[in-house]
Parts: sequence; structure tokens; C-alpha cells
Amino acid sequence: VFATGQTPDRIIYKGQEYSLITNPLETFLEKNPQLRPKDGWTSTALWRGYVATFKIEDNQLFVKDIVVMEVDTTNGSDTTKWKSVLNHVFPNQSRIKVDWLTGILVIPNGKLVNYVHMGYASTYKNYILLEIDKGNLVQEKNMKRNEYEKFKNKQFKAFQKTDEYKK
Repeated sequence: VFATGQTPDRIIYKGQEYSLITNPLETFLEKNPQLRPKDGWTSTALWRGYVATFKIEDNQLFVKDIVVMEVDTTNGSDTTKWKSVLNHVFPNQSRIKVDWLTGILVIPNGKLVNYVHMGYASTYKNYILLEIDKGNLVQEKNMKRNEYEKFKNKQFKAFQKTDEYKK
């Protein structure tokens, strides 16, 4: 559990940019820790140290950019700016399909209903769930908040039965 609301990753879907309350790049970086961006500034609001932007194109999920916050001291005062590290994580690649990901991307959509100052615990009026299989968009499901809460609870109950949960 994180103590602060997190700066979300982003996704461009059907021409609109949304926040994500899932982090699709984390699975890749856990398997490739040497590629994790290290030169960025981290804070309690950005525990992973980067913000990734994704895009659904032709029913496939692609990485568009990965940025880190960097402190600029050139003008005598500390200011921050975003710096792309996409080429560090995926050198010499221009079209990066998220083929390592099979799961559900959760997009909060609509009005913020309840702000919770930790992780991604805030709730929204609506959600868009994108089912992804090896980087391919399988299905979109739109849910109201109460439907999403029931879905989350059902998913957690199923997870509790796994060996991963028992560890």
C-alpha cells in the first residue's frame, strides 16, 4: 500500500488521453531490472520513478513514451521538467508493442467520486476496462463505479485462491 496518491501512467485510446490505474511497464521492468529508468527524480507521488504513455493502435497496445522528472538547476533555482528515457529502455526501437502484457488495463472515466490519498484507491463515476492478451486488445468493458467495485472484489477473491497470494 502506498501512502500517497500516485502520478498515473497515461493511455491514448480512441483519440482521447486517459489516466491509467494500472502500470503496464512494471511487468517488463521486473523481468529486465537493468532497464528501469534510474536517472529520474522520485517522490512519494511517483514511486516507480517514471510515467509511461501507451496507445491502442489497430487493436494493439504500444509504448509511446517514458518520461522521468529531472531537476534543472541552470537558472539558479531548482525547477523540474520531464525528460524522455524511451531510448534507454527500448534502444533503437520506434514501434514497441506491449507483447509481455496479458491482463486488464483500468481507465477511470468520468467524475472523481471519492479521493483517497494513497496509491490508486480513489474512485470514479465510470471505468473502462481493456482486456489485453500479449499486447492485443481483446475486449472493452464499460462499468459504473458499483459494477467495478463488485468486479474488483470478485477478482480479489479469485486471487486469494492462488499460490502467489499464499506466498
